[in-house]
Amino acid sequence: MQIFLQPGPVMRPLLIRDGQCYSSAMIYADHNATSPLRPEARAAMLAALDLGANPSSVHGPGRAARKTVEAARSAVAAALGARDQDVVFTGGGTEASALALVGAVAALKGHCTVLVSAIEHEAVARNAAATGVPVLPVGVRDDGVIDLAALQQILSAWDLDRQGVPLLALMLANNETGVIQPVAAAAGRVRDAGGLIHCDAVQGLGKIPVNVGLLQVDYLAVSSHKIGGPQGVGALWVRSGAPLLPVVRGGGQERSLRSGTENVAGLAGFGAAVRAALRDMPDMTRLRALRDALEARLQASAGIVVFGQAADRLPQTTNFALPGVRSESQMMALDLDGVAVSSGAACSSGKVARSTVLDAMRVDPDLAACAIRVSFGWNSADSDADQVAEAWQRIVSRILA
Repeated sequence: MQIFLQPGPVMRPLLIRDGQCYSSAMIYADHNATSPLRPEARAAMLAALDLGANPSSVHGPGRAARKTVEAARSAVAAALGARDQDVVFTGGGTEASALALVGAVAALKGHCTVLVSAIEHEAVARNAAATGVPVLPVGVRDDGVIDLAALQQILSAWDLDRQGVPLLALMLANNETGVIQPVAAAAGRVRDAGGLIHCDAVQGLGKIPVNVGLLQVDYLAVSSHKIGGPQGVGALWVRSGAPLLPVVRGGGQERSLRSGTENVAGLAGFGAAVRAALRDMPDMTRLRALRDALEARLQASAGIVVFGQAADRLPQTTNFALPGVRSESQMMALDLDGVAVSSGAACSSGKVARSTVLDAMRVDPDLAACAIRVSFGWNSADSDADQVAEAWQRIVSRILA
C-alpha cells in the first residue's frame, strides 16, 4: 500500500493498493507534527536530485548544487528578516537547537547557566540538560505564557561571577497549545542582565511573522517539515558575534559550524516550502476561522475545555479536552473514523504521554490525560473543521455510551 497526495487546490491523500487508486476521505489535522509535502517543495527536490553533485565541488555540476543550497539559504534568511550569511543549515529543528545550546555553552567555556521555560519542547529541554551546566526552570502562567515577573525576579538576583552568563531558551509558539510567547519582552530582560537568548521558532515559521531583529534573540531555530517541506532539514540563525562553537566537526561546511555535505535536495525543498509558506500567510485568517468555529461548536455541544484560549495563539492550533474521555481513546477512534490528530505530547516517542506543557500550566492531571490537539495547515479545506467536529462528536458519544 502506498499513499500519495492528490493534486488540486486542496491536496488529499490517495491510497494505492494492488496497483489500484482509491480516493481517501482522511482528514489530516496534525500539521504541527508534520505538514504534508507541498507540491512546490516536491518539484524543487526532484530537480535537485538530478544535479548529482557535491555543493563543495568547484566544477560546473558542483557549482549548480551550491547555487541550489544558497538559494535556499536566501529564502530562509528572507523569511527571518536576516542576512544569508547568518543562516546555518542543519538536519532539523532539534539539531538546530542542540547546536545553539551546546555550542553556546562550549563557547562560553561553561561559565553560564541555562534558563529553560517550563513549556519547552524536549529538543530544547534535553539538550539544555546535556550541556552539563546548571539549568533553571522558568514557570508559565495558567494560560501557558511565560511568567515574565518570575523571570525578572530570577535575573534581578543574578550573580554573573557565580552563575555566569544567563542563557534563556524560550520558544516562539508552543507546539501543543499554540500559545505565542512574548519573546522580545523576555529577550530585553535577559539582555539587560548581560545574557543571551535562544528561540525555538519551529512552530511559528509560516504561521506568524518571524523577524530576528524584532525578537531581539541571539539564536533561532526553524524546521522544514512544519511548513510543508521535507523532513530532516532545518536551520539555525546566529546573530553576528554571538558565541558559538561547532558540535559536529569535519570538512568545514556551513561556516565550520555544522560540517557535513549539505542535503541539496532537502534544502531545495526547504527553500521552496519557505517561499510558498510566506506566500500563503494571508490564508492563516481562514484557518483561524476554521479553528474558532471548531472550538465554538464543541464548547456549545459538549463543554470542552480549550487550553490557552485566553492567550494569543497560533491561528490554526487548538488543544482541548473533555473530562472523562482519555486522549488515547479519542485518537484511536478518530483514526479509525478517518481523522488524524495528536495528543500534542507524542512527538518524541509516538506514544500518548503525559504533557509536561499542561503540567506547567497547572492543568488537573485527569483533565490533561484527556487532551487532544487539532492543527490545520496549507491543504486544509473549509469543510475540515465541520468534519473533525462531526467525527469527534460521534466517537465521544460512543465512548460515553
